[in-house]
Amino acid sequence: MKVHPFIEAEKVAGHNVAKACELLKVSKSAFYERRNGVPSQREITDAELLEQITAIHAESKGTYGAPRVHKELLHRHVAAGKRKVTRLMRQAGLEGRCKKRWRKTTVADPDAEAARDLIQRHFGPCEEMDRRYVGDITYISTWEGWAYLATVIDLASRRVVGWALADHMRTELVEDALTMAFANRAPEEGLIFHSDRGCQYTSGDFAELARANGVVLSVGRKGECPFTGYYDLDEERDGQQAAA
Repeated sequence: MKVHPFIEAEKVAGHNVAKACELLKVSKSAFYERRNGVPSQREITDAELLEQITAIHAESKGTYGAPRVHKELLHRHVAAGKRKVTRLMRQAGLEGRCKKRWRKTTVADPDAEAARDLIQRHFGPCEEMDRRYVGDITYISTWEGWAYLATVIDLASRRVVGWALADHMRTELVEDALTMAFANRAPEEGLIFHSDRGCQYTSGDFAELARANGVVLSVGRKGECPFTGYYDLDEERDGQQAAA
């Protein structure tokens, strides 16, 4: 708790400053130094330490957090506690950052059932709904680890007709998403489902689910995200509407 405002109030009220300092265990000289804008020894020490912290943080290109900065200070024979380093970095708005970790989500299965590309990157909307679906998996970083989201989108309505969220990327993830689409939309036989060549979509189990529901599978080139063309067409359409 800061006691100087209380001493200042006592002074303004005409009370004895020396007595207030004695009761609050603050030296009279320190009070007047702070009152007159003279930095205390602690403030001077903190400023010098923060200068070194800022230099180390800059040398790391902003990647070092308090633990690594503290370790580097000790390596340079600068005595400083972890809590003080953390406090000064927080006050200065300095924090470490890490490079975004890349997670590969498309893993081809060499033994999977083969399917042709029936979409040929024609992701434009068709007249009939529930005739062409596209699916993909994306990953989400959470405090508890990675979460994986599988979605199914109808190219005609541009709506998400099925989705599934899990902490794994097994075939059940995409099966659950497609099963939800069946329950929500009840498409007729002959529906085309397009995806990348990930092992989840090209697995025998997923092909069996598709056949059982009259779905024709379509796969794109390796590493091709089926939503890339979908979003490109949407941006082009929005641009045309804005120009009109």
